[in-house]
Amino acid sequence: MSDHPLHPAKPAVPLPTAPVTLLATPFRYRLSTRIVALSGVALALVLSMIVGTLWLSWQLEGAGAAINDAGSLRMRAGNVAIQLNEARTGRQADVSSQSALLDLTLAHLKSGDPVRPLFLPATAAIHAQLDAVSQAWHDSLKQAITHDLSSSIDTPSLYLARLPAFVVEADALVRMIERENARKTAWLRRWQIALAAFACVGTIAIVYLLYAWFVTPVRRLERGLSRIEQREFSARLPVESRDEFGHLAHGFNRMASELQSLYRDLARRVTNKTAQLATRNGELVALYEMTSFLHGAHDVEVLCRGFLERVMRQFNAEAGTVRVLAQEGDNLHVVVFEGLPGRLLSAERCMPASTCVCGAAAVGGVAVVRDLRMQQVVESGPATQCGKAGFDAVAAFGIVSNDLALGSFSLHFRGDRPVLPSQTRLLETLGKHLGTALQNHRLATAARQLAVAQERHLVAQGLHDSIAQSLNFLKLQLHLLDDAASRDDMNEVREIAPLLRGGLEESYEDVRELLVNFRTKFATGNLRDAVDETVTRFERQTDTLVRLDYDEASGLPLPPDQQLQVLFILQEALSNIRKHALATQVHIALKNTRDFELTIQDNGDGYDPANIGSHGEAHVGFHIMRERAARLGAQLELDSEPGKGARVHLLLPASERQAA
Repeated sequence: MSDHPLHPAKPAVPLPTAPVTLLATPFRYRLSTRIVALSGVALALVLSMIVGTLWLSWQLEGAGAAINDAGSLRMRAGNVAIQLNEARTGRQADVSSQSALLDLTLAHLKSGDPVRPLFLPATAAIHAQLDAVSQAWHDSLKQAITHDLSSSIDTPSLYLARLPAFVVEADALVRMIERENARKTAWLRRWQIALAAFACVGTIAIVYLLYAWFVTPVRRLERGLSRIEQREFSARLPVESRDEFGHLAHGFNRMASELQSLYRDLARRVTNKTAQLATRNGELVALYEMTSFLHGAHDVEVLCRGFLERVMRQFNAEAGTVRVLAQEGDNLHVVVFEGLPGRLLSAERCMPASTCVCGAAAVGGVAVVRDLRMQQVVESGPATQCGKAGFDAVAAFGIVSNDLALGSFSLHFRGDRPVLPSQTRLLETLGKHLGTALQNHRLATAARQLAVAQERHLVAQGLHDSIAQSLNFLKLQLHLLDDAASRDDMNEVREIAPLLRGGLEESYEDVRELLVNFRTKFATGNLRDAVDETVTRFERQTDTLVRLDYDEASGLPLPPDQQLQVLFILQEALSNIRKHALATQVHIALKNTRDFELTIQDNGDGYDPANIGSHGEAHVGFHIMRERAARLGAQLELDSEPGKGARVHLLLPASERQAA
C-alpha cells in the first residue's frame, strides 16, 4: 500500500447505501488477521533459528566433552602402563581400577552421557574410528595385561610395545571429533549471522508493513480531517484496501459528502434566515418608529398624515388614504390622503361604508388586497374608480382598537407590486397601533371634557355656596331698602346700609378667594409653600389664631394633581370656618408618612351633623370636599357637635398615592 496525497479534484468514491461497520469486513482482510499472521510467521522463523542455534550449541558442548574424554584415553592408557611397571617392581599397584576407568570412558564415548552432556557427533567415520580405538584397547592393550605370565616376555614390556598403536588410534579419533566440531562451530556462526540479518530484515519489514497498514492510512485520515476543519468538504479519501481503514475511508467519504450537502443546505438556510432577519429587522424598525410617532402629542390630522407618509415610504406605494367611520358607522370619511387624483378624491371623500375595498376593510377590520387588473378581466365589467385613476392594485387594512372598527387605511400601487403575507401582518399590526392611538386621542379628549365638566361643576358649587348666597342676601336687603325708601323710613335705611356694605365686602372676599383657588397650580414638592400662603391669607381675613403642624416625616411628595386637591380641601374647610364657625382658634395638622393625613380642627360653634345632612350640606361646602376626596381616592371624616367646634380629617392611604 502506498501513500497517495489527497487532492480535491480526485473523484469521490461511491458511497455505500448502508452504514459500513467493521463486522462487515471479511476475516482474511482484517488488520487483526494480518497482524496475527505476521507475528506467527516471524515467531516461527525466529524460534526455528533459535532452536537450530541451541541444537548446534548442544552438539558442540557434547562434542567438546567427547574430545576431552577421547583425549583422556591416552592418559588412562599411560596410567595403566605406570601401574604395570609398579607391580613389576613389587610395589602396590591398582591396574584393574585404571583399566576399568578406561573401559568406562570408552563406554561413555560409545553410548554418550546426556547429563554432562557427552556424545560423539553422528558421523560414521567417527564411530568407526571409535570402534577401532575400542578394538585396539580390548584386543591389544587389555590382552597384554591379561596374557600368560609364564611366557618369557613380561607384561609391561608387551603393553608398552602395543601402546603406541593405541595412542595413534586415539589421536586420530580426537582429530576427527575436532574437525567435526569445527564444522559445526562454523555452522553456528552462520546461523547467528543469519539470525542477526533476519532480525534486521524482519524489523524493517515489520516497520514497513506497520507504516503501510497503520501510519499511512492514519496520516491520510488526519489530512482529510484537517481539510474538513478548513471547510473543504469536497475532500475524499482513496479506498485502496478492504480492511478496517478501507471501511474508515468509506465512512469518511460518506461523512464528507453528508457534511458537504448539509453545509450547502445550511448556507442556503443561513442566507434565507439572514434575509428574513433583515426583513424582520426592517419591520421592527418601522414598527418602533411608527409606535414612537403615534405615542406623541399630535392632533388627529397630523397623526394620520404622519402615519400614512411612513407607511407609503415603507411599502413604496404611489398613493394612500386614511379614512374613519362616522359615529353612526354608515359613512366613511377621508381624513388624509396622498397621491390621489382630484376626481377620485371627490368621488370617495365621503362614501357609504358598504362600498369599495376601503369600506370592506373598515367594517370588517380585516385586510383586503385586490388586483384591479385581474378583477376587471374576471368580472368583465366597468373599471373601478381606482382602476380608472391608473392604479393596478389596492390594499386596504382596518383601523381597529380592541375589536372596535374605527376606519381603514389604503395603499394604491401601479404595476406588479405583490403584498407578501409578512407585510400584510405588519400592516394589520400598524392598523391596530393607529386605531389604539386614535382611540387614546378620543379617550383623552373625552377625559379632558369630563375634567372640565367636573371642574365647572365644582366652580358652580363654589359660586352657589359663596357668591350666590351673598347676592341672594344682598337682593333681599335691597328689597327691604326699597320698601324703607318708599316709606321714607330713614331709620330702617340706616340699619340696612351697613348690612349691604358687609355683604358686598364678603362677596368681594369670596370672589378673591375663588380666583386664588382657580389659579392655583403646582410643581412637585411646593405644597408647604401653598399651605403657608393659604393660612396667612386666612389669618389676614379673620382674627382667628391658627396653629400649623407640618410633618414631612419619611413620605414622598405628592404629585401636583393630588397636591392641588388637598389644597382645595384645606381652602374649603377654612372658608367654612371663616363664614360659619365664629372660631377663635384653628389647628391644622399635616403629616406625610406612608399615608398622607390632613386634619383641620376649630373651636367654633360647631353644627349638628343630622341637621346638616337633612339640608344637603350644600350651604357649607361639605359636598365639594367629599367630591375632591373621592377624586383623590382618600377618606374624609367630618365630626362636630353644637358648641364644641368641628373637625375635618382627610386620610390618603399609600395604596392610592401616585408617583410624584
